[in-house]
Parts: sequence; C-alpha cells; structure tokens
Amino acid sequence: MAQTKQVVLTTTVKAASPIVANRFVNFENKQAKAGEAVLGVSPYDCDEGDTAAVDVIGIALVEAGGAVAAGVEVGADAQGCAVTGAAKVAGTALTAAEAAGDIIRVLLKG
Repeated sequence: MAQTKQVVLTTTVKAASPIVANRFVNFENKQAKAGEAVLGVSPYDCDEGDTAAVDVIGIALVEAGGAVAAGVEVGADAQGCAVTGAAKVAGTALTAAEAAGDIIRVLLKG
C-alpha cells in the first residue's frame, strides 16, 4: 500500500541551494544537515532560487538515511534524510525503514 501524508501546514521559501524531494529543510532554506534544526520537509525537488514548498506541520513523507523503527524520534543526517540519534529532533517516525532510501511517514514536531 502506498504511503500517504497528511499535511496541516505548508509554507514556501526561496531555496538557498538545491533541495532533494522528501528531505528535511533547515531554517536557512537549504537541505538540512546533521545537527541542524529542521523547518520541515520538501515534497519536491527544487533548484537554488526556486520558490520551494516546505511541509511544516503534520505527517510528511521523508527519505530514510538508514534503518529506522516506527515510534522513534528522527532528525536530519548529512544529506537531510531521516535518521535516529540525531542531535536535533524533527519528528517521530510513524512507519519503519529497512534501509537507506526507504520513504517513511514522519509526524513533524512543528
């Protein structure tokens, strides 16, 4: 069954660098890196200078950076993917990932 998202709030930002779809976005309007606070998730690929949608509150689809169990807190890795044990928590995984590249549902902490 396809995974779905339920977004309550989406905002737009001017992308300060290219952002890959389903990756975390930081408060500098760039793809988030490890240790950075997360604004939300980009549902689409975008280039620098594009007006980029960012899902901020609700359930978003996020690419996992490795195995993730459902129910654990996640944050960004160096590529903006969802991983456990991140310094800054972005949300809670609602579904599990078996490996990097899997798409999971994340309840964003807003």
